[in-house]
Amino acid sequence: MDKGTEILTTDYVIGTQTYMNLKPMDKINGFDVRPGFYESNGAFALPGGVNFTLTSQNATRCELLLFHRKAEKPYACIPFPDNYRIGNVFSMIIFGLEIDEFEYAYRLDGPYHPEKGLIYDRTRYILDPYAKAVAGQSEWGKHPAGKQKYHYKGRVVRDNFDWGNCKQPLIPLKDTIIYELHVRGFTKHSTSNVKYPGTFAGLMEKLPYLRELGINAVELMPVFEFDEMGGSREVDGKLLLDYWGYNPVCFFAPNTSYTAQVEYNQEGLELKTLIRTFNENGIEVILDVVFNHTAEGNEKGPFFSFKGVDNNIYYMLTPDGKYYNFSGCGNTLNCNHPVVRQMILNCLRYWVINYRVDGFRFDLASILGRSSDGTPMSQPPLLESLAYDPILRNVDLIAEAWDAGGLYQVGSFPAWNRWAEWNGKYRDDCRSFLKGDAGYAKAAVLRIMGSPDLYPPGKRGAGASINFITCHDGFTLNDLYSYNHKHNEANGWNNQDGTDDNRSWNCGVEGAVEDGAIREFRLRMMKNACAVLLCSRGTPMFLAGDEFGNTQYGNNNAYCQDNIISWLDWSLLKENGELFEFFRFMTAFRHKHSVIREDRSPCSWGFPNMSSHGVQPWKDDYGWEDHTVGVMFAGWDDGDDVVYLGVNAFWEPVKLELPVLPEGVCWMPVVDTYRGAGSIITGEEILEQREYVCGPRSVVIFRVSE
Repeated sequence: MDKGTEILTTDYVIGTQTYMNLKPMDKINGFDVRPGFYESNGAFALPGGVNFTLTSQNATRCELLLFHRKAEKPYACIPFPDNYRIGNVFSMIIFGLEIDEFEYAYRLDGPYHPEKGLIYDRTRYILDPYAKAVAGQSEWGKHPAGKQKYHYKGRVVRDNFDWGNCKQPLIPLKDTIIYELHVRGFTKHSTSNVKYPGTFAGLMEKLPYLRELGINAVELMPVFEFDEMGGSREVDGKLLLDYWGYNPVCFFAPNTSYTAQVEYNQEGLELKTLIRTFNENGIEVILDVVFNHTAEGNEKGPFFSFKGVDNNIYYMLTPDGKYYNFSGCGNTLNCNHPVVRQMILNCLRYWVINYRVDGFRFDLASILGRSSDGTPMSQPPLLESLAYDPILRNVDLIAEAWDAGGLYQVGSFPAWNRWAEWNGKYRDDCRSFLKGDAGYAKAAVLRIMGSPDLYPPGKRGAGASINFITCHDGFTLNDLYSYNHKHNEANGWNNQDGTDDNRSWNCGVEGAVEDGAIREFRLRMMKNACAVLLCSRGTPMFLAGDEFGNTQYGNNNAYCQDNIISWLDWSLLKENGELFEFFRFMTAFRHKHSVIREDRSPCSWGFPNMSSHGVQPWKDDYGWEDHTVGVMFAGWDDGDDVVYLGVNAFWEPVKLELPVLPEGVCWMPVVDTYRGAGSIITGEEILEQREYVCGPRSVVIFRVSE
C-alpha cells in the first residue's frame, strides 16, 4: 500500500479530537489530504503524513507552500479548502510527506486597509509563528547562499529526545546564584580552549568551570531564533551584527546557529542535551525571553510572520494603523490580546515541557502588563495566567520590571506572589554607595537587607529581589571601576547610544593602566562589589566574566559587537586568578550560611534575623555624609549562626565597633578586602576586642566562632 494512503489501525487522538482509521479524504494538486487537528497550532508529523494548522482572524484565504531544502521557490502550493477552515483556524493533514524532505511557509490573502492595521499581501511568504525550527539560519554571520534577502521558512522537528531519569533541580530562588551569559560570546574567543567555540556544546565543555565557580543557575541571553544579519552594517571596516539576539524571529524555535552541528529536523537536540547535563549537575537553565516585540519592526521593517497572519492583533497599533513603540525597537507585541496571550502561554509551556527549562527572565516585562492601547493594567491577564498556570508552577518567572516607554515598576510589578524582579534600584544604589557618593548609606542598607521597602517581608518571597550590580546591559564589573564615561564609538552612533547613568568610577585614570597601585585598587573595588552582592538578602546575579575581570573596553552597549569587545577573554582568568578565587570563596560562603538568604529560627542570643548598624552597633541613623554601614544576619541553622557585613566606602580608615556577643563567643574575620592578596582570611583569627579597623574603601565580613 502506498504510504500516502496507508490506513492506521489504531485511533489517533490529539487534544479532544479523535480520528479512527486516519486516511485521506481529498486530493489537492496531487496530494492526498484531509482536515487536520484544529486545536494544535504549528506543524507536526503523524504516521503517514504531516499536520499543518494556522490561525488567522482576518485572512480570507490560506495556502501552504512546500520547498525543497534551501530552495527559494516552492515545489508545491496547496490551498486550504474552504471546508477545511473552522472558525479562524485552517488545518490540514498532507499525506506522503517525509519531514526531512521539505521546508514550509504560508501565503495568506485578506483585506488591505493599512489605516486599520490590515495589510495582507498574498505575494509574501509567511513564517509559521508556531514553527519549531526556522530553516536557513544555521551558519552564523552569513546570509543563506550569500543572499541579502531571504524568506524565512519553517521545518518540522522530530522530537524523540530521551530525558531518562533526569529531574529538574527545583532550587528556590533565594538559594540560587544566577550567572548571566551569552552563549556565543562565552566560548568564542580562542582562549576558551573548547572544541566547539560559540555553541551550546562549547558551553557544556565549561561545566567543570561553572561547578568550581559555585553558581547554580545560568541565565542564557536570547536563544530563540533570531537573525544576527538583520540590520547588519559596516563601521570602520568591521561588520556589526545583531549579536545579543533581542530581536526574535520565532518564539518556538531555538537559534540554530548556536549548535556545533547542523540539526536538520532535530533542532533543539544540543540545547536539550545542555539543559539535561546542567540539571544533572545541579545547575538550572533560565532563558532570557523577549515577548515585548519582534524582528519585524515598524512599517519600514521586514514583513515575514505576524504582520502577514494578523498584524492588527499581534501588534499594538495607533488609531491610524501605525506601531506603538514601547520597546524601543519599532513595534510592541499586543500581549494581553486573548490570541497573543494564548500564544505566549503555549510557547512557555512548550519550552518547559519539551526543553525542561527551569525559568524565564522576561525582557522589558512591563510591556506584558499594557493593554492594547498601551495603558498600564492593574491586573494584566497575561501576567496572572502565567503566575497560576500549572505547567509553569515550578519555574522561575523573573521580570525586567520596566520598558522603553517610561513605565518603571520595580517593587510594584503585578506579581501574585509569584514573580521576581530584576532590582534596578539595587544596582543603582549599591553602585553609588560603593564608589563613595554621599547620601546613599540608608539606601544601600535597604538593598543589602533584601529591599524591604520594595518587597515587604511576608508578601513576596525571600528571592523576589534579583540583586545585581552588573549585567549584559551596561559596564562589566572591571569597566565599572575603569571608566568614568561610556566608550561606544565602535557601535557607529557617535557614542550617543547606551546609558549615561553609569554610576561608575575610573579610580583616577580612564581605561586600562599599567600602574600597579591603581590596578590593585580596582581589584579591591571589584572584590567589594562581589562581597556585598553575595552577602545581600535576595537572589544574586552577576555577569559572566566579572569573576576574572573581563572587559568590554568601556563599551556599555555592546549589542552589535561580535568580536573581542563582547567575547570573554579567558586569558584573564590566569591573570586575575585572585579575583576568581575571591568570587569562588564568596559563592561557597553564601551557600554555607543560610541566614544570609532567609530568616531562620531565632538564634539563642536574641539577635534579630537582620539588623543594620553604623560605625557603632545598633546605631543606623545614617546622615548624608555617612559612608560606613554594617548589616548583621543571625539565626539558628544547626547551631547559632551570625554573619556581619561591614562596608566602608569612605576614603579613610574607620574604626568599626561590632555588636556584643555572649561570653565565650568571639568574632572571627573571614574577609577583609583591604588586605589585598590576603583578602580571604583562612586562619582561625580571633578578634580579641570588638573593634576592627576597616581600611579605606574596603569590605569586611565576620562570623562567630564555633
